[in-house]
Amino acid sequence: MNLGGPDSLDAVEPFLRNLFRDPAIIRAPAPVRHLLGRWIARRRGPEAREIYRTLGGRSPLLEETQAQAAALKAALADVGAVEVALAMRYWHPMSEAAAHTVAAFGPDQVVLVPLYPQFSTTTTASSLAAWDAAATAAGIAAPTRAVCCYPQAEGLIEAHAALIAPLLDAAAEAGTPRLLLSAHGLPRSVVARGDPYQWQVEETARRIVDRLGRPELDWRVCYQSKVGPLAWLEPATADEIERAGRDGAPVVLAPVAFVSEHSETLVELDLTCRKLAERVGVPAYHRVPALGTQEAFIAALAGLVRDALKAMDAGDGARLGAGAGALLCPAAHGACPLAAQGA
Repeated sequence: MNLGGPDSLDAVEPFLRNLFRDPAIIRAPAPVRHLLGRWIARRRGPEAREIYRTLGGRSPLLEETQAQAAALKAALADVGAVEVALAMRYWHPMSEAAAHTVAAFGPDQVVLVPLYPQFSTTTTASSLAAWDAAATAAGIAAPTRAVCCYPQAEGLIEAHAALIAPLLDAAAEAGTPRLLLSAHGLPRSVVARGDPYQWQVEETARRIVDRLGRPELDWRVCYQSKVGPLAWLEPATADEIERAGRDGAPVVLAPVAFVSEHSETLVELDLTCRKLAERVGVPAYHRVPALGTQEAFIAALAGLVRDALKAMDAGDGARLGAGAGALLCPAAHGACPLAAQGA
């Protein structure tokens, strides 16, 4: 499961409509939400089309996710006949297409693997809800277990650290480097309602820094991609880049909540943030790649699938599983589904 992205410039506005009419994104009655979604998509469409024009007229996310699916299927070759279907949330192939593929395969068990390491009601929960509706419509009755989150999974942390370390060494040639661990932001109101995303992002960040084993490392978590007038999580990635410029610190910027390259890495981080870094005098700017098909990351996903299969084989009928590296969130994060499930 992944976000999806437009496959042509003509698809940009419909993609945005799908995004902004999702009740997980805009909490309003359906008629109001659909009108707002259409208005926002029309308003943001021209700017978004220019972003995707920069990327060759389409999002690369589908190909990125297809490569991850193929790598995961190969990693699970020893568990028997396996089909890996893609369920994108806001553009094709969406959950309905995935459900058709799964129904035709006729599985004994279904495991849902969101490519969102940190759980949020705006991402994972929305994708799971879309799948449930599509699977019901397709008549899929096989036992199903969803991976809730994996912000501390060993392979996830190992993969991030392996990509970050050489860029820290390269940045050190220009001074004492500052590591910015950037995640997509959320409105503060979503977090206030108990969404555990921020807490899980910060847990991922701490584990990465621990794995790097550099006690004097200057690092901080920051949040990008703010949309609209609401108060969002802080500090903003752009603000931290400006701070690094004032401090004369070279920057290594790593996306820790995106596992695939797409507009928010290839444009926002590679172009917009790089230009900002140059303008404010950052001595060196290094952007860490998204995890993609990095071996340790794919191994982590395979481990999550194996955990889910073992749980179902053992008769555990829970709808969501904690998996390797998942967290049982503190009580303050009541939107955590495992807490709601009583895990």
